Amino acid sequence: MSPTRGSRLRLLQFHRPQFDVSRASIPELTAESRRCIQTLAAYRPPRSPLKYPKSRCAAVLVALFVGRMGDLYVLLSRRASSLRTYAGDTALPGGKWEPRDKSIEQTARREAYEEIGLPMDYKKVPLLCILEPLLAGNRLIVTPVVVLILDKTLRPILNRAEVTSLFSHPLRSFLQSEPPFPLEPEMLELKYHTYTDYESNTYPGRIRMHTFLTGREAGGTKPIFGLTASILIEVAKIGYAREPEIEAYAPGQLSMQQRIAYELRHDPIFREAERAEGIDPDKTPDPSSLGQSHKADAEMSRRRKGRMLLRVKL
Repeated sequence: MSPTRGSRLRLLQFHRPQFDVSRASIPELTAESRRCIQTLAAYRPPRSPLKYPKSRCAAVLVALFVGRMGDLYVLLSRRASSLRTYAGDTALPGGKWEPRDKSIEQTARREAYEEIGLPMDYKKVPLLCILEPLLAGNRLIVTPVVVLILDKTLRPILNRAEVTSLFSHPLRSFLQSEPPFPLEPEMLELKYHTYTDYESNTYPGRIRMHTFLTGREAGGTKPIFGLTASILIEVAKIGYAREPEIEAYAPGQLSMQQRIAYELRHDPIFREAERAEGIDPDKTPDPSSLGQSHKADAEMSRRRKGRMLLRVKL
């Protein structure tokens, strides 16, 4: 049954985390990692003028943990080869919103519990922040939820129907052009980071698709690419409060908010979903009113990061 206007949940509303890295027992944490966690915990996504149909919403869990040398790593999974979509891809745990989910954070946590057995325990795995949504190629609006795994006794319980294996990758390396690991002899000719710009078939302009090697390709693990790579670049940019060494966007690429607005206004699947939930797609703001491009948004992003760093210092 389609939800009514009055019962519509505000999926991006959540309580600000009470997590304080200065009170957490993480003795091996490096100063850089500590600042990154503090910055992520202080992050507030800008308010969006867009209304998203819940039936087209999804979430992924960006689960960070501290490695042996005090650096931050992110958990990644290798999707089962038997899945109908994105079989064998390297991915973040996540999936579509369901009516039982009280928030988009709960969607991400539930999916991670179902896929890799990560407990929905807010003390062992506290929330750091929720990022702005991104548009996926399968016409879903995906919200990244960033958490920190504090309990090192946790062990994964893989749902083999969905996940083949679990591994980690240094978060900082999504800002770098050089690999964080030694390349195997057969991979010396390959670059750690590459990208492809392509024309969108649904909205104006070009889109940049990033690819990062995992160092596990010889064993069949696919590189980190597409939406997953874009999400992790954004998390690293926010956490480490600096721009990546790589060029994140194609020249003149529309901002993610502009791209989502364009789809909400024009895509038949989105329009049908919006109408079913009492949202008028024709009242979606015109994309041109939401900014000029990623180049124009860069200065606003730098100012926002400056304010976050000030809050962290205070």
